[in-house]
Amino acid sequence: MGSKSHLLLRCGLAALIMAGSAGIAQASGADGKTQRGIASYYSDSLQGASTASGDTFDQQALTAAHPDLPFGTKVLVARADTGQQVEVLINDRGPFVEGRIIDLSKRAAKKLGMLKRGTVPVLITQIN
Repeated sequence: MGSKSHLLLRCGLAALIMAGSAGIAQASGADGKTQRGIASYYSDSLQGASTASGDTFDQQALTAAHPDLPFGTKVLVARADTGQQVEVLINDRGPFVEGRIIDLSKRAAKKLGMLKRGTVPVLITQIN
């Protein structure tokens, strides 16, 4: 292989790596209603705190925080690695950790089987 071929190969490989990393952080589907990324869940210390929507946070409710979906939006969150699913209502803003796209209540996280793991890859689909 000549030096031009090596350069093209390196550039192509770098582009693939960068594209894959961006997809994990946050990527909208063609319809604008689906996203892939990493989910986490709220700390127990936030139980009873006010959410950005004004609701009182309840770990037993099926709710979540999202950076920009309107409050009251329902989304289906599916684990990319197991297929487990849960429907949640967006009532808060966050998460505020780079690379994460949704913060779930503890009940929602439990339905996804992620309590021990802490974070999981997910696909989020807007329902309404």
